[in-house]
Amino acid sequence: MSIHRRAAKRDANEAEIKDALKAVGASVVTISAKGVPDLLVGYRGVNYLLETKGKRGKLTPDQVQFFEDWCGEASVVRTVEDALKVIGAVRD
Repeated sequence: MSIHRRAAKRDANEAEIKDALKAVGASVVTISAKGVPDLLVGYRGVNYLLETKGKRGKLTPDQVQFFEDWCGEASVVRTVEDALKVIGAVRD
């Protein structure tokens, strides 16, 4: 087994979601740990964990385990609107 790890594949919509979050004043950090949501987002004094998925994207077994074990807030978002709703930047 090689010590060189291939970079994790990012969801195609992740960059657009990050840009939209930053546009409303959120801090955004990309996380690249196995099973952990993609983005750490800070907005108005609250932290959020967001897993970005495409329309039909599914959680990996490691991600399912993370969501089951995590004692804080973590959400799956598929669109910019989903992400902005989770952080409270827009309402339903």
